[in-house]
Amino acid sequence: MAELEIAIVTVEREFWSGKAEMIVAKTTEGEIGIQPGHEPLLGQLDAGGTVSVYTDGSKRVASVRGGFISVTGSKVQILGEGADWAEDIDKAAAESDLKESGSDALKKAEAQSRLLAVEKANA
Repeated sequence: MAELEIAIVTVEREFWSGKAEMIVAKTTEGEIGIQPGHEPLLGQLDAGGTVSVYTDGSKRVASVRGGFISVTGSKVQILGEGADWAEDIDKAAAESDLKESGSDALKKAEAQSRLLAVEKANA
C-alpha cells in the first residue's frame, strides 16, 4: 500500500514525522482527509483542531493548534503553533482551562482542541 511521508512541526520542535496511509486534519474549511495521490493543497488549520494519523491499521490523534497544512505529491507537512498527542493530554486540566478561558478566544480554542483530540482518540 502507498504511504504518505508526514512531518508535523511546531514552533518549538519537530513533533512527529513518519509514514502513514492517511491523515485527517481540521482546517478552517472543515475536516480534510489526505491519502497518497492527493492533489497538492495549502490550507489553514483550525485554531481548535486535531490531526489524526492512520498507520498500520491504527489511529493516533493529536491536538494541533493553528498553523498550516501543505500537501505535495506523497508529502504532507503540518506547521502548527503547538501539538500534543491525545494520550498525553490531561482531560480534567483541559476542561478546567476551557472553563477559565472566559472571552480569550485563543485559550478557548486551545482547550477545545485538546478535549476534541481526547474525544476522537477514544471514539
